[in-house]
Amino acid sequence: MVNVTVAPEFWISRMLPEGTIEQWLVADGAIVTKNDPVVDLRIEGELVTLKAPAEGKLVIESKRNSIIEPGSVIGHICPLQN
Repeated sequence: MVNVTVAPEFWISRMLPEGTIEQWLVADGAIVTKNDPVVDLRIEGELVTLKAPAEGKLVIESKRNSIIEPGSVIGHICPLQN
């Protein structure tokens, strides 16, 4: 299992060390490929798209409008079974 993590690098400044999940671009349980756009985040007023870190089944842990901070784990990618 690979965590879907909000990288601290998305924050330009540390003035507002939180953001929100704007919208998930794929449904919970969907199969994604590495680098597929999976979620839009609103950080410091900017819209940032987070991509899948691996291929597999997306399990969403944090819902739309959830507050996020640098390093937040908002979901997981479970490997596909052969």
